[in-house]
Parts: sequence; C-alpha cells; structure tokens
Amino acid sequence: MTTEVACCVKKSRGRPKVFDREVALDKAMTLFWQHGYEATSLSDLVEATGAKAPTLYAEFVNKEGLFRAVLDRYISRFADKHEAQLFCEEKSVDAALSDYFRAVATCFTSKDTPAGCFMINTSATLAASSKEIAQTIKSRHAMQEKTLCEFLTQRQARGEIPADKCISELAQFLNCILQGMSISAREGASLDTLLQITDTTMRLWPQMLKSR
Repeated sequence: MTTEVACCVKKSRGRPKVFDREVALDKAMTLFWQHGYEATSLSDLVEATGAKAPTLYAEFVNKEGLFRAVLDRYISRFADKHEAQLFCEEKSVDAALSDYFRAVATCFTSKDTPAGCFMINTSATLAASSKEIAQTIKSRHAMQEKTLCEFLTQRQARGEIPADKCISELAQFLNCILQGMSISAREGASLDTLLQITDTTMRLWPQMLKSR
C-alpha cells in the first residue's frame, strides 16, 4: 500500500517548466520599455519572466546580455515590420512613407506595449556608467535614419525625388518627426494625435521636395 501511494505521488508530479526564451524576452522587453535600463533590476526581471536567476544567467550571462537579446527581439518584432511598409515596390514614395509613419504611430500608442519607442525610452535614463549599452542603443537607433536614407535614395533613383535634393537632410527631418512622436506618445498622446502629425508631415512632403 505504501509503495502504491509513493508511486502515485511520483506520477502526479508535473514536469519541470521548460524555459521559453521568446516569452521571457517579451516580458523583459516590457519592463525595459516601461522603466528603462537602469531602473530595471535583475530581481524585477526574475519576477516578470518567471525564470530563476541561474536560468537567466545561463541563458544571457548578465543583465546587459539580456538587454541586448531584448533589443534584437524588439527589432525583429516591431522595427522590421515597420520597415517592410517602406520597401514595398508597388507603393508610391508618399504612400510608403505614410504607411510607415502610421505603423510606427500605431506601435507607439498600442495598449499591448508601453507607450513610445523602446530605444528612446530605454536610452533616456541611462547612467554615465552604462557607456556600452548607450553605444549599442545609439548605433541601433541610428539605423532608423540609415533605413530612411536607403529608402529615399532608392526612390530618388526611380525619379520620385528630385536629383538635387539632399537625401540625408530629408532623412534627418523625418527621423526627428518620428522621435517627437515617440515622446508625445510617452506623454500620453493618442493614436489620433500621432496620425494627425503624420498627415501634416505628408502634406508638407511636396514642399520638402522643392528646390531651394
């Protein structure tokens, strides 16, 4: 009888939880996105992910390693999808830009994630001691302007943008608008407000293309 009970007890024990890397990264992403890199502690990450500290250390080495993995996850989940709106050959340059801005605005104001841009939010509160993380975020964030440059250069080659226009200046301007939208969303701006900014930007677009 005792043997049977012991056997039943053993059989009733569930299997140990399998570590789900993507789920853990998404939960960690929400914390970093909401509170920034500095204010998010390892204990916060352990609680949010449901993983034990040794598991996180084994998978990511340290908090910095986890953040870098989260940054890659953010780019694959959000940034890459937004950029796909730009590089659609069937769209006109204005339609592609408008769709891109609208996709970004929707992300910035989504109820499923913290408001604003992940990279801007996490970089805003970095301490001077976090130079390597700051440099990583800066280089990744610079890719947004680089992507805009690449897109505009392609459209200039197709004749949709005058040959005498400075592509880098256009990209810088558009990137500043996007950064401003992120800050506005962080401060509570609604999707409608960001879409109004998008519409205003697109109304100004023909003026931007005129020669000086």
